[in-house]
Amino acid sequence: MENTALVRLTNVGYATSGSVILDDIDLTISGGDVLGISGPNGSGKTTLLRLLATLHKPTRGDYFILGATPSSSPEALLEARLRIALIGHYPSLWPEMTLLENVEMIDRLRGTGPSSVDPLETVGLKDLAGWKASRTSLGMQRRVEFARILNHIPRLLLLDEPHAGLDEAGRPLVDHLINKVIDQNGAVIMVSHHQYLVNPVLTRRGEVTSGTLQEIST
Repeated sequence: MENTALVRLTNVGYATSGSVILDDIDLTISGGDVLGISGPNGSGKTTLLRLLATLHKPTRGDYFILGATPSSSPEALLEARLRIALIGHYPSLWPEMTLLENVEMIDRLRGTGPSSVDPLETVGLKDLAGWKASRTSLGMQRRVEFARILNHIPRLLLLDEPHAGLDEAGRPLVDHLINKVIDQNGAVIMVSHHQYLVNPVLTRRGEVTSGTLQEIST
């Protein structure tokens, strides 16, 4: 498999209102990598994911994220973002839309047609496609977030506490999605307090402490 560098962060830092959240982050991610990041609450894990998703811009340092750099045009930045998927700690569904509409809306926003495979069936929610998201449980909403990605597998998948809210039957969906990304030579970065759940699929591990990232032996 081609060992392509998808992400490079060099001396990256992020600060807001005089508070340093991340400091001197050096990170290279290549196709096939599955990096699990642990660390205490408030250490900067989620901020790092948002930087990698290009939702935050570093306040110092240099970066390359799927071709996007600090000097990239808005068009180049959008092109990179279309190949990144971020599943946050809390679901981001439109509550008054049905589960099916939540999936279809993402397809329309990305300019892609419907898949020949029903993603809601893949995540066990085909019979609830007409339910409004506001009527469903946290676990169901998490499943819909996975379903929305199955129609357009990203090159870079970012997961923030991916097992949160999933029951025992839903947890294999995390590995299923990760394997889909890796099969296409993409990469996955996830943060989790529950290391025992994510360790089997990891190729690398890191820890964020007080805004710094250290890679540790798997």
